[in-house]
Parts: sequence; C-alpha cells; structure tokens
Amino acid sequence: MNTRRDLVRELIGRWREDPGATYRSWFLWDERLKNFRSIRRGIAQVVAEIEAGRFGVAYRGSSLETVVHSVAEQRQIFKGADHAFLWKPKLRIPDIYENPDNQRAFGRLLHHCSCCDNAEEIISGIHAIDRLKIKGLGPAVANLLYFLHPTLVPPFNTAIVKGYNALSGANVKLGSWEHFLAMRSGILDLNDRYRNLLSNDLGAIGGLLFDVGYGRYPPPPPDDAQALAGDWLARLDEARAQAQKLDKVTIAQNESDRSHTEIQAWLRDLGHALGYDVWIAANDRGRLHDGMPLGTRCLDHLPNAVATASGGDSIRLIDVLWLERGNANVTAAFEVEHSTSIYSGIVRMLDLALSGGDLHASAGLFLVAPDAREADVRAQLRRPAFSRVADLDISYLPYGELEQHREAIARFGSGLKAIKAIAHRLP
Repeated sequence: MNTRRDLVRELIGRWREDPGATYRSWFLWDERLKNFRSIRRGIAQVVAEIEAGRFGVAYRGSSLETVVHSVAEQRQIFKGADHAFLWKPKLRIPDIYENPDNQRAFGRLLHHCSCCDNAEEIISGIHAIDRLKIKGLGPAVANLLYFLHPTLVPPFNTAIVKGYNALSGANVKLGSWEHFLAMRSGILDLNDRYRNLLSNDLGAIGGLLFDVGYGRYPPPPPDDAQALAGDWLARLDEARAQAQKLDKVTIAQNESDRSHTEIQAWLRDLGHALGYDVWIAANDRGRLHDGMPLGTRCLDHLPNAVATASGGDSIRLIDVLWLERGNANVTAAFEVEHSTSIYSGIVRMLDLALSGGDLHASAGLFLVAPDAREADVRAQLRRPAFSRVADLDISYLPYGELEQHREAIARFGSGLKAIKAIAHRLP
C-alpha cells in the first residue's frame, strides 16, 4: 500500500511533467533568472531613496511600485504581489508611507537582508521588523526577500499558504511573521525530503505549494485514509486534464515566449547581414527557433573587456548585442519586451551604458516591443525610478517597423543609420 510520502512523490513527479504547472511555466522559464539582478537593483534603489529621505509618501510612482510591479509580472505565481503594498487610505495600511519611522524601519530590513549571507541574520531582521508591529506590513515582504535569497526565503502568498497547509496538515495563517517563519521551517523540511525532485532554490517548492493551494492538484489523503489513495490518483489525473483544458494563461505565455524568441532571431539575422558579431543572451542561446538554437553562428563568449567590466553579469543577459567584428566595441543593444515590465531590460541597459570605459559608451540602445506598448513604455519611463534613462540615447523599436523594414535594411543598409531611422526616441 502506498504511504502518503509515496503519494506526495507521485504528485511532485506529475507536477514536474505538467507543461501548465509552475515548474515548467515559471521555474524553468528563461526570463525568471534574468530578472533576479534587476529586482535586486530595484530593492537597492528603494533603500537608497528611503535613507536619503527621497522616497515620498505614496506608493504610486515610487521606486517600490516599480520593483514590486516587476515581481508581480513573474507569471501567475506572483500575480497580485503588489496588493499588499498598495496604500489603503481607509485602513491607513501598510503604514510605511505616512509614518517616516516605519518607512525607515522597512528600509533597514531590506538593507539588512541585502547584506546578509545566512538564514540566522535574515531571521534576526524579520524579528526586528515584527517587534515594531507596523500596521499592514506582513510576510508579503518575503516576496522581495526571496529575490535576494532564493535558497533561504520561500515566496509567499495566499495560495502558497493553502498548499502548505494542505500538504503538511498545519494551520499557518496569513499576516503573521511568526506563522511565516514556522511555515518556512516546514517548507525546508519538505524540500529536504523530496530534494531530488525539487531544488535548492525554494521557488520550486513554492511553485508546487502554489499549484496545490490554487486548486490545480488535490492534496494526497492523510496516512489514516489510505483506502482513498486509489481514488486520489484518479482525481489527480482528472484535475490535470481539467487544468490543461483551462490553461489559457499558459498558452498565452508560450505564445509570448515564441514571439520573444522570433524577434531575437530577426535581430540576430539582421546583425549578421550588417556585418556585426552577434551576442545572444547567455540563457537564451539554447532556445530553438525554426528547429535551430538561437545562438547558432553567434559569439560563444563576450570579449573579455565586456565580460569583466562593471555590470558584466547583467550585460551578458541583454537579449541581443551587436559588436564590431573582431573587437570589443558594442555597437547596439536590444532588449525585447513583449509583454513583461520594461524594468529588467532598462537595468541591463544602464549596466551597459555605465560599465566604464568608452568601448560601448556610444552604443545604440533599443527597447523592442509591440507597437501598442509604446504609450505604456513612455509612461513607465516617466517614473522617478527611471530618471537616469533620460541621459541615455535610448529608442523604441516597434515590432511593426522592424518586420516591415528588416529585409530592406539587411540588403541595402549599413551601420545603425537605418535602424535609428525606424526607431522612436525615448523617453
């Protein structure tokens, strides 16, 4: 007879193979890791503005809104991550906008955890903020801490709590740091128990708990109800079949990924036609387009002067770079922003532009996105968090213009003149 541990292992195995579940649709998503650095940079900016007294008294338009918005766009698992930070005037929560002391305490927590390198220090910081009992500021902050320490802090939301309670039999409640820390301890135990199916990155088990709590998978029956195990396996199959029929979100996400890869391929081929060496983002090189890896005929590694420059780890994740053939001069950088926040792409552009030296100081910087997104992009760039962008020579390259003119530019163009002619200056 199957034990409950066997049933949980069965559940995890099926979850890993489900194309619509969070393991394949989010945890293995190429863009997920690319966003870690930019979110961390955003958190550092929030801390700096609080310390300098420039943060302000509103969530809207703040650097915190920018970084939380970027977290919330990390696919379905983080949808609604911004709700906990939205100012609720009738309740006056979370009380980090109108109360300067609370705001500075919040900044200290983020700074403390940014500098930590072990769980004990993180937990100490959480206890410190918990003792202040700041109204409305609870474990939702863990979603920011996850992007600082993915192996030490699990993500947190209502569905994850429900999933954890269902798998563990616990009664964790929302809104309590004490309950969050207890759940974290239990999550670490679960993760150790099924480590060969999960990951050191707690995003994996967070995704599993999310899918269970969201109702995608029924939890296994308790040990004292083993007669139900056969029925549970049947319900598991039924739940997966129903979920696959309803996976409109996943289908849309897959379409978005395909569009993103296709645009990268257009830019790759155009760069080659214009005589440039081409670099494809390090974690996109293996993605297939027309049956071939996206990195085919592209540079295997960045020139040493670029790779070792300040911000080199971020630069290697820019979607497409054009370099002068045979040297380290970056001529153009392209970030493809199909549907997600422009925040991560802008941070990588800034890292390139501010990385020192003059090898790529004059590089053309292009945000490449659907025609309909231009107004949204311009609105986002007007936020104070993007004030440095005004100093950059950055342009908006619409899909439609690129599709219409790329073949002519490849045949008759030279340099960046034609690309700049079809792009729109920002901000």
